[in-house]
Amino acid sequence: MARAGRTSSRSKADSERDPVDTGSLALPSPTGSGAAIVTMRDVAKATGVSQSTVSRVLSGAPTIVPIAPETRDRVVAAARRLGYRPNPLARGLRGSKTMLLGVIVREITDPFFAGAVEAVSAEAGRRGYNVVLGTAHARADEAIALWAVLEARHCDAIVLLGDMRDQPRVIEDLRNAHVPVVALWEGSRPTGIASVSVDNRTGIDDVMNHLWSLGHRRIAFVGGRRLGDIAEREQAFVDAVTRSGEKLPKGYVRSTTNNPAGGREAMRDLLRLTERPSAVVFATDVLAIGALHEAYEQGVRVPADISIAGFDDISLAPYVVPALTTVHMPVREMVAAGVEMVIDHQQGMTPEQAHPILKPSLVVRNSTAPPAQTGVAREG
Repeated sequence: MARAGRTSSRSKADSERDPVDTGSLALPSPTGSGAAIVTMRDVAKATGVSQSTVSRVLSGAPTIVPIAPETRDRVVAAARRLGYRPNPLARGLRGSKTMLLGVIVREITDPFFAGAVEAVSAEAGRRGYNVVLGTAHARADEAIALWAVLEARHCDAIVLLGDMRDQPRVIEDLRNAHVPVVALWEGSRPTGIASVSVDNRTGIDDVMNHLWSLGHRRIAFVGGRRLGDIAEREQAFVDAVTRSGEKLPKGYVRSTTNNPAGGREAMRDLLRLTERPSAVVFATDVLAIGALHEAYEQGVRVPADISIAGFDDISLAPYVVPALTTVHMPVREMVAAGVEMVIDHQQGMTPEQAHPILKPSLVVRNSTAPPAQTGVAREG
């Protein structure tokens, strides 16, 4: 900003001819208490040439009028001495790669997505990319605002973590993106965006077969928001029970908020039933962990009195007491497939290539065991 009472000596033509300063880097100040921004204007002042000349030298852009070698050397030397670095966002505005990967997370507080973000960051770093992270907190307006920032050619590609299909405007914007976009963990039903999904049906079938093999017949299910992966897991559970010929008592399928408190509440309700289930399958590990706590509070032993199984195999799953039987999500494999898809921006992919579905695997730990009294009703 110009100081009051001071006029610029540059002509209007010079102002229009010189580009906007499109690169800078915050460097430690001499006192160490702040940050000095080194700009192209600073380099121009130090070398006595125009800002447009500095821009052309540092960007390597072709020029109609040749720039003298000694001028180039002087500009480069000054840029190095001052510590100038180009702004990657500005490079994106000029059409070059920014080496930035945008990530929008729907539920950053979910431990599962915290692990997913770490996996994306590691995979991006392996390819020389940095991650720009935004969280939507399950709100459409926040997701739209984040999308507008990330898509505006500031990021080379965007990864969406979590199901946003209940936000049609976001999905529509993503379909019309000018950069590659991939959605992870949105469920396997296509939304018109490239995606990488997990085979939720196989995961639920595996945990149900495990419980049946232990002798359980009264098995309940607790899910969360009926969208994407959670909806698919609930439907897979209902289908598995139907195929088995076992009855599904009223109250054995429940929906709650996807956090430990929701798991506690659902477990409390199940334990109040006249015919308690002998096992409960939870759609996520965070729900199952909340249920473990509620069982402990009520003096219900796991797995002696009731078996509990989760889905996701988050990092805490082996460390709760008892260690949680769960379905392992191939997080790193899914992330690698998604990042490769958008960074390499593969053309002409078949539907199978644009929407791969990876297989999960069952991890049996200490929270499941044969029921103590199969088929015996308990008083609530």
